[in-house]
Amino acid sequence: MPNISRKFYYLFCAAFLVFAQPVLGQSPSKRLATADSLFTQHRYTQALGIYEILLNQGQVYSPQMLLKMAYIHEGLQQYTKSMYYLQLYYSKHPSRSVLRKMEEVGLQQHLFGYQYTDWDFFKTQFYKYYAQILELLLAGAAIALTLLILRWVKKRPVSTEAKFAFLLYLGFLFYFGNFLTLGQQGIIQSGNVPIMTAPSAGSSLVASVGMGHKVRVLGEQDIWYRIEWQDQTAYIRKNNLLLLPQPLGSQELF
Repeated sequence: MPNISRKFYYLFCAAFLVFAQPVLGQSPSKRLATADSLFTQHRYTQALGIYEILLNQGQVYSPQMLLKMAYIHEGLQQYTKSMYYLQLYYSKHPSRSVLRKMEEVGLQQHLFGYQYTDWDFFKTQFYKYYAQILELLLAGAAIALTLLILRWVKKRPVSTEAKFAFLLYLGFLFYFGNFLTLGQQGIIQSGNVPIMTAPSAGSSLVASVGMGHKVRVLGEQDIWYRIEWQDQTAYIRKNNLLLLPQPLGSQELF
């Protein structure tokens, strides 16, 4: 897809505002079909406008829609948005090809945070089946509790080791259900963003970075996020970071 200048992009956006009026009254599936048709006709920015309405207002999407949104933004040289939609796709459909694509674009644009390992892939695959694993663990706890109650009703002794093991299992289940997480990540969405040593504008500057870098979020304090930047803890203002939901809390159309 050829690069589109900023002025040309704005012109297309203005045209889309007129074009989109009859589309807004359609059902999500019809809107998606309309946008896909526009994409096939290489009317990328008009298609993008409808895709964004579906995702941001209706919170619905199709996997291919996210890939097309990433493709359009990459063609517009808007790499932050492109990476964002690739990450959204990956959060629901983990694949090595998407990881390789993000790593490739990251290397080409000199962006940090997109290198991946087999462990990264395993973690996302595990998180994909988190709900099913939790259900199995809950079923195991219910079975164990039933057996303990039956032994108690029949006045059969329960060993101390069995009681301790059951309590440990419940503790692990509580942790798994409430605290286990892959960790929050975010993409820097502004240019010349200061990364500081402390949550204060008067603290020392760690680096001044451009948009598109992906960082791990360690916590937050007031208007700041605590992040990991090149193996050290640092701080960035919240409005400079686009958080990556994982998994995507939206509904699939197909």
